[in-house]
Amino acid sequence: MPAPSPWWTPDIHADRRPFLMIRNRIQAAFRRFFEERDFVEVDTATLQTSPGNEAHLHAFATEAIGLDGSRAPLFLHTSPEFACKKLLAAGEPRLFCFAHVYRNRERGPLHHPEFTMLEWYRAGQSYESLMQDSATLLGLAAEVAGVSALTFRGKTVDPSLAPERLSVAEAFRRHAGIDLLATIDSSGETDRDGLAAALRAAGLRGAEDDTWSDLFSRVIVERVEPHLGHGRATILDEYPVAEAALARPSARDPRVAERFELYACGVELANAFGELTDAAEQRRRFQEEMAEKMRVYGEHYPLDEDFLAALAIMPEASGIALGFDRLVMLATGASRIDQVLWAPVPETAR
Repeated sequence: MPAPSPWWTPDIHADRRPFLMIRNRIQAAFRRFFEERDFVEVDTATLQTSPGNEAHLHAFATEAIGLDGSRAPLFLHTSPEFACKKLLAAGEPRLFCFAHVYRNRERGPLHHPEFTMLEWYRAGQSYESLMQDSATLLGLAAEVAGVSALTFRGKTVDPSLAPERLSVAEAFRRHAGIDLLATIDSSGETDRDGLAAALRAAGLRGAEDDTWSDLFSRVIVERVEPHLGHGRATILDEYPVAEAALARPSARDPRVAERFELYACGVELANAFGELTDAAEQRRRFQEEMAEKMRVYGEHYPLDEDFLAALAIMPEASGIALGFDRLVMLATGASRIDQVLWAPVPETAR
Protein backbone atom coordinates (compact mmCIF):
# COMPACT_ATOMS: atom_id res chain seq x y z
CA MET A 1 0.00 0.00 0.00
CA PRO A 2 1.58 3.35 -1.01
CA ALA A 3 2.48 5.87 1.68
CA PRO A 4 0.31 8.99 1.84
CA SER A 5 1.64 12.00 -0.02
CA PRO A 6 3.67 14.31 2.26
CA TRP A 7 2.41 17.76 3.15
CA TRP A 8 5.09 19.48 1.05
CA THR A 9 3.84 18.21 -2.32
CA PRO A 10 2.53 21.20 -4.28
CA ASP A 11 -1.02 19.89 -4.67
CA ILE A 12 -1.46 19.15 -0.96
CA HIS A 13 0.16 22.46 0.01
CA ALA A 14 -2.23 24.28 -2.34
CA ASP A 15 -5.17 22.74 -0.46
CA ARG A 16 -3.73 23.66 2.93
CA ARG A 17 -2.46 27.15 2.11
CA PRO A 18 -5.78 29.02 2.61
CA PHE A 19 -5.95 27.66 6.17
CA LEU A 20 -2.34 28.65 6.81
CA MET A 21 -2.78 32.21 5.57
CA ILE A 22 -5.78 32.66 7.86
CA ARG A 23 -3.68 31.22 10.70
CA ASN A 24 -1.06 33.93 10.08
CA ARG A 25 -3.70 36.68 10.09
CA ILE A 26 -5.26 35.43 13.32
CA GLN A 27 -1.87 35.26 15.00
CA ALA A 28 -1.06 38.82 13.91
CA ALA A 29 -4.44 40.05 15.19
CA PHE A 30 -3.92 38.32 18.54
CA ARG A 31 -0.52 39.95 18.91
CA ARG A 32 -2.14 43.36 18.34
CA PHE A 33 -4.84 42.50 20.89
CA PHE A 34 -2.27 41.89 23.61
CA GLU A 35 0.05 44.73 22.67
CA GLU A 36 -2.87 47.19 22.79
CA ARG A 37 -3.48 46.05 26.38
CA ASP A 38 0.14 46.56 27.51
CA PHE A 39 1.17 42.92 27.45
CA VAL A 40 4.75 42.08 26.56
CA GLU A 41 5.47 39.11 24.33
CA VAL A 42 8.01 36.68 25.77
CA ASP A 43 9.93 33.87 24.12
CA THR A 44 10.64 31.02 26.52
CA ALA A 45 13.14 28.18 26.21
CA THR A 46 11.85 24.86 24.93
CA LEU A 47 14.43 22.80 26.86
CA GLN A 48 13.63 22.53 30.56
CA THR A 49 14.78 20.56 33.59
CA SER A 50 11.16 19.49 34.10
CA PRO A 51 8.55 19.23 31.34
CA GLY A 52 5.67 19.65 33.79
CA ASN A 53 4.35 17.52 36.63
CA GLU A 54 0.86 16.38 35.69
CA ALA A 55 0.36 12.63 35.84
CA HIS A 56 -1.13 12.17 32.38
CA LEU A 57 1.07 14.55 30.39
CA HIS A 58 3.89 12.79 28.55
CA ALA A 59 7.10 14.49 27.48
CA PHE A 60 9.91 14.02 24.99
CA ALA A 61 13.21 13.44 26.77
CA THR A 62 16.73 14.35 25.69
CA GLU A 63 20.00 15.15 27.41
CA ALA A 64 22.63 17.86 27.59
CA ILE A 65 26.25 16.77 27.02
CA GLY A 66 28.83 18.99 28.68
CA LEU A 67 32.27 19.84 27.31
CA ASP A 68 33.68 17.26 29.72
CA GLY A 69 31.32 14.59 28.41
CA SER A 70 29.01 14.75 31.42
CA ARG A 71 25.35 14.12 30.73
CA ALA A 72 22.26 15.68 32.29
CA PRO A 73 18.61 14.94 31.43
CA LEU A 74 16.51 17.63 29.78
CA PHE A 75 12.97 17.64 28.40
CA LEU A 76 11.04 19.47 25.70
CA HIS A 77 8.43 21.43 27.62
CA THR A 78 4.75 20.48 27.53
CA SER A 79 3.86 24.12 28.26
CA PRO A 80 5.76 27.41 28.78
CA GLU A 81 3.94 27.79 32.11
CA PHE A 82 6.88 27.39 34.48
CA ALA A 83 9.01 29.89 32.54
CA CYS A 84 6.15 32.40 32.28
CA LYS A 85 5.54 32.25 36.02
CA LYS A 86 9.23 32.82 36.68
CA LEU A 87 8.90 35.96 34.58
CA LEU A 88 5.93 37.04 36.70
CA ALA A 89 8.17 36.58 39.74
CA ALA A 90 10.84 38.65 37.97
CA GLY A 91 8.41 41.56 37.73
CA GLU A 92 6.59 41.30 34.39
CA PRO A 93 2.97 42.27 35.15
CA ARG A 94 1.33 41.19 31.86
CA LEU A 95 2.85 38.77 29.41
CA PHE A 96 1.88 36.49 26.55
CA CYS A 97 3.70 33.75 24.67
CA PHE A 98 3.18 31.80 21.45
CA ALA A 99 5.14 28.65 22.27
CA HIS A 100 5.78 25.46 20.38
CA VAL A 101 5.10 22.72 22.92
CA TYR A 102 5.61 18.97 22.79
CA ARG A 103 3.47 16.14 24.08
CA ASN A 104 4.20 12.48 23.61
CA ARG A 105 1.57 9.75 23.16
CA GLU A 106 -0.75 12.26 21.45
CA ARG A 107 -1.86 12.16 17.83
CA GLY A 108 -5.24 12.49 16.14
CA PRO A 109 -7.60 15.01 14.49
CA LEU A 110 -7.25 17.35 17.51
CA HIS A 111 -3.82 16.26 18.78
CA HIS A 112 -0.31 16.62 17.39
CA PRO A 113 3.05 15.86 19.05
CA GLU A 114 4.20 19.45 18.42
CA PHE A 115 1.70 22.29 18.47
CA THR A 116 1.35 25.97 19.37
CA MET A 117 0.16 27.05 22.80
CA LEU A 118 -0.86 30.64 23.40
CA GLU A 119 -0.46 31.50 27.06
CA TRP A 120 -1.07 34.80 28.79
CA TYR A 121 -0.85 35.97 32.39
CA ARG A 122 -2.22 38.91 34.35
CA ALA A 123 -0.57 39.79 37.67
CA GLY A 124 -2.94 41.16 40.27
CA GLN A 125 -6.10 40.25 38.37
CA SER A 126 -8.69 37.54 38.91
CA TYR A 127 -9.21 34.62 36.61
CA GLU A 128 -12.58 36.07 35.62
CA SER A 129 -10.60 38.60 33.55
CA LEU A 130 -9.38 35.67 31.44
CA MET A 131 -12.95 34.68 30.70
CA GLN A 132 -13.53 38.04 29.03
CA ASP A 133 -10.21 37.78 27.18
CA SER A 134 -11.20 34.36 25.88
CA ALA A 135 -14.61 35.48 24.65
CA THR A 136 -13.05 38.46 22.86
CA LEU A 137 -10.43 36.30 21.17
CA LEU A 138 -13.07 33.85 19.88
CA GLY A 139 -14.84 36.75 18.22
CA LEU A 140 -11.60 38.18 16.88
CA ALA A 141 -10.59 34.84 15.32
CA ALA A 142 -13.93 34.59 13.53
CA GLU A 143 -13.77 38.21 12.38
CA VAL A 144 -10.28 37.79 10.92
CA ALA A 145 -11.30 34.53 9.20
CA GLY A 146 -14.34 36.28 7.73
CA VAL A 147 -16.89 33.91 9.24
CA SER A 148 -19.89 34.43 11.50
CA ALA A 149 -19.56 31.11 13.32
CA LEU A 150 -16.89 28.72 14.55
CA THR A 151 -17.46 25.20 13.23
CA PHE A 152 -16.29 21.62 13.78
CA ARG A 153 -17.91 18.37 12.70
CA GLY A 154 -21.29 19.94 12.11
CA LYS A 155 -21.31 21.83 15.41
CA THR A 156 -21.31 25.61 15.51
CA VAL A 157 -20.70 28.44 17.96
CA ASP A 158 -21.75 32.04 17.49
CA PRO A 159 -18.79 33.99 18.95
CA SER A 160 -20.91 37.13 19.30
CA LEU A 161 -22.84 35.43 22.14
CA ALA A 162 -21.49 35.58 25.68
CA PRO A 163 -20.18 32.17 26.78
CA GLU A 164 -22.27 30.05 29.13
CA ARG A 165 -20.59 29.80 32.54
CA LEU A 166 -21.22 26.41 34.10
CA SER A 167 -19.68 24.94 37.25
CA VAL A 168 -18.37 21.39 37.10
CA ALA A 169 -20.71 20.43 39.96
CA GLU A 170 -23.73 21.78 38.09
CA ALA A 171 -22.60 20.02 34.90
CA PHE A 172 -22.42 16.70 36.79
CA ARG A 173 -25.88 17.27 38.22
CA ARG A 174 -27.42 18.39 34.95
CA HIS A 175 -25.89 15.84 32.59
CA ALA A 176 -25.23 12.81 34.80
CA GLY A 177 -27.51 13.23 37.83
CA ILE A 178 -24.46 13.04 40.13
CA ASP A 179 -23.84 15.14 43.26
CA LEU A 180 -20.11 15.59 42.76
CA LEU A 181 -19.47 17.79 45.79
CA ALA A 182 -20.94 15.10 48.07
CA THR A 183 -17.80 13.07 47.28
CA ILE A 184 -15.36 15.84 48.32
CA ASP A 185 -14.80 17.01 51.90
CA SER A 186 -13.83 20.50 53.07
CA SER A 187 -10.11 19.67 52.90
CA GLY A 188 -10.40 18.62 49.28
CA GLU A 189 -10.08 14.90 50.06
CA THR A 190 -12.15 12.73 47.74
CA ASP A 191 -14.40 9.73 48.35
CA ARG A 192 -13.66 7.18 45.65
CA ASP A 193 -16.29 4.66 46.70
CA GLY A 194 -18.95 7.33 46.96
CA LEU A 195 -18.28 8.51 43.41
CA ALA A 196 -18.19 4.92 42.13
CA ALA A 197 -21.63 4.31 43.63
CA ALA A 198 -22.93 7.50 42.02
CA LEU A 199 -21.62 6.38 38.63
CA ARG A 200 -23.34 3.01 38.96
CA ALA A 201 -26.61 4.74 39.82
CA ALA A 202 -26.18 6.91 36.72
CA GLY A 203 -25.63 3.85 34.51
CA LEU A 204 -21.91 4.43 34.01
CA ARG A 205 -19.33 1.69 34.29
CA GLY A 206 -16.04 1.94 36.13
CA ALA A 207 -13.18 -0.50 36.62
CA GLU A 208 -12.34 -1.89 40.04
CA ASP A 209 -8.96 -0.19 40.04
CA ASP A 210 -10.30 3.20 38.90
CA THR A 211 -9.28 6.05 41.19
CA TRP A 212 -11.60 8.94 42.05
CA SER A 213 -9.81 10.93 39.33
CA ASP A 214 -10.40 8.15 36.78
CA LEU A 215 -14.11 8.11 37.62
CA PHE A 216 -14.30 11.90 37.45
CA SER A 217 -12.71 11.85 33.98
CA ARG A 218 -15.13 9.17 32.80
CA VAL A 219 -18.12 11.35 33.65
CA ILE A 220 -16.53 14.41 32.03
CA VAL A 221 -15.79 12.55 28.79
CA GLU A 222 -18.97 10.48 28.52
CA ARG A 223 -21.66 12.72 29.96
CA VAL A 224 -20.43 16.32 30.22
CA GLU A 225 -18.18 17.21 27.28
CA PRO A 226 -20.69 16.15 24.59
CA HIS A 227 -22.97 18.99 25.79
CA LEU A 228 -20.40 21.78 25.91
CA GLY A 229 -19.90 24.61 23.45
CA HIS A 230 -22.99 24.24 21.25
CA GLY A 231 -24.48 27.44 19.88
CA ARG A 232 -22.29 29.47 22.16
CA ALA A 233 -19.02 28.78 23.97
CA THR A 234 -19.02 27.17 27.42
CA ILE A 235 -16.80 28.09 30.35
CA LEU A 236 -16.64 25.00 32.56
CA ASP A 237 -15.68 26.46 35.92
CA GLU A 238 -14.75 25.49 39.50
CA TYR A 239 -12.98 22.18 39.06
CA PRO A 240 -12.46 20.08 42.20
CA VAL A 241 -9.18 20.93 43.95
CA ALA A 242 -8.00 17.38 43.23
CA GLU A 243 -8.27 18.16 39.50
CA ALA A 244 -6.47 21.51 39.59
CA ALA A 245 -2.85 20.91 40.56
CA LEU A 246 -1.68 24.45 39.72
CA ALA A 247 -4.75 26.45 40.79
CA ARG A 248 -5.60 28.04 44.14
CA PRO A 249 -8.69 26.94 46.08
CA SER A 250 -11.82 29.04 45.67
CA ALA A 251 -12.53 31.53 48.45
CA ARG A 252 -16.20 30.60 48.05
CA ASP A 253 -15.81 26.83 48.51
CA PRO A 254 -12.53 25.11 49.49
CA ARG A 255 -13.64 21.91 47.73
CA VAL A 256 -13.19 23.55 44.34
CA ALA A 257 -10.46 25.57 42.67
CA GLU A 258 -10.18 28.67 40.52
CA ARG A 259 -9.88 26.70 37.30
CA PHE A 260 -11.94 26.85 34.14
CA GLU A 261 -11.80 25.25 30.71
CA LEU A 262 -13.17 26.88 27.55
CA TYR A 263 -15.15 24.77 25.06
CA ALA A 264 -16.44 25.61 21.59
CA CYS A 265 -18.11 23.17 19.17
CA GLY A 266 -17.47 20.41 21.69
CA VAL A 267 -13.71 21.08 21.52
CA GLU A 268 -11.64 21.95 24.58
CA LEU A 269 -9.76 25.13 23.66
CA ALA A 270 -8.24 26.54 26.85
CA ASN A 271 -7.38 25.82 30.48
CA ALA A 272 -7.14 28.68 32.99
CA PHE A 273 -6.18 29.15 36.64
CA GLY A 274 -6.21 31.57 39.46
CA GLU A 275 -2.58 30.69 40.10
CA LEU A 276 -1.42 28.82 43.18
CA THR A 277 1.51 30.66 44.82
CA ASP A 278 2.00 28.47 47.91
CA ALA A 279 5.30 26.70 47.16
CA ALA A 280 4.91 24.05 49.86
CA GLU A 281 1.42 23.15 48.68
CA GLN A 282 2.56 23.16 45.05
CA ARG A 283 5.41 20.77 45.91
CA ARG A 284 2.98 18.44 47.69
CA ARG A 285 0.62 18.41 44.71
CA PHE A 286 3.45 17.78 42.25
CA GLN A 287 4.72 14.89 44.36
CA GLU A 288 1.23 13.37 44.39
CA GLU A 289 0.97 13.76 40.62
CA MET A 290 4.35 12.12 40.06
CA ALA A 291 3.46 9.25 42.40
CA GLU A 292 0.35 8.65 40.31
CA LYS A 293 2.40 8.84 37.11
CA MET A 294 4.79 6.23 38.47
CA ARG A 295 1.87 4.00 39.49
CA VAL A 296 0.18 4.18 36.09
CA TYR A 297 3.08 4.56 33.64
CA GLY A 298 6.17 3.44 35.56
CA GLU A 299 7.96 6.77 35.15
CA HIS A 300 8.08 10.24 36.64
CA TYR A 301 9.66 13.64 35.95
CA PRO A 302 11.85 15.75 38.22
CA LEU A 303 10.51 18.86 39.93
CA ASP A 304 11.70 22.27 38.74
CA GLU A 305 13.23 23.62 41.93
CA ASP A 306 13.73 27.05 40.36
CA PHE A 307 10.00 27.21 39.68
CA LEU A 308 9.11 26.29 43.25
CA ALA A 309 11.57 28.91 44.54
CA ALA A 310 10.06 31.55 42.22
CA LEU A 311 6.58 30.94 43.65
CA ALA A 312 7.79 32.46 46.93
CA ILE A 313 8.01 35.89 45.28
CA MET A 314 5.47 35.49 42.48
CA PRO A 315 2.54 37.93 42.81
CA GLU A 316 -1.08 36.85 42.83
CA ALA A 317 -1.94 36.25 39.19
CA SER A 318 -4.20 34.50 36.72
CA GLY A 319 -3.04 32.58 33.67
CA ILE A 320 -4.43 30.65 30.73
CA ALA A 321 -3.21 28.25 28.04
CA LEU A 322 -5.11 28.19 24.74
CA GLY A 323 -4.58 25.62 21.99
CA PHE A 324 -3.98 28.08 19.16
CA ASP A 325 -4.10 25.50 16.36
CA ARG A 326 -7.48 24.21 17.57
CA LEU A 327 -8.97 27.68 17.50
CA VAL A 328 -7.62 28.18 13.98
CA MET A 329 -9.32 24.90 13.01
CA LEU A 330 -12.67 26.17 14.26
CA ALA A 331 -12.25 29.53 12.51
CA THR A 332 -11.25 27.98 9.15
CA GLY A 333 -13.51 24.93 9.19
CA ALA A 334 -10.54 22.55 9.06
CA SER A 335 -11.27 18.97 10.10
CA ARG A 336 -7.76 17.97 11.25
CA ILE A 337 -5.07 19.81 13.14
CA ASP A 338 -2.39 19.01 10.57
CA GLN A 339 -4.32 21.13 8.04
CA VAL A 340 -3.48 24.29 10.02
CA LEU A 341 0.17 23.47 10.82
CA TRP A 342 2.78 24.86 8.44
CA ALA A 343 5.01 21.78 8.72
CA PRO A 344 3.39 18.79 10.47
CA VAL A 345 5.52 16.21 12.22
CA PRO A 346 5.71 13.02 10.08
CA GLU A 347 3.91 10.01 11.45
CA THR A 348 6.22 7.23 12.57
CA ALA A 349 5.80 3.74 11.16
CA ARG A 350 3.60 1.49 13.26
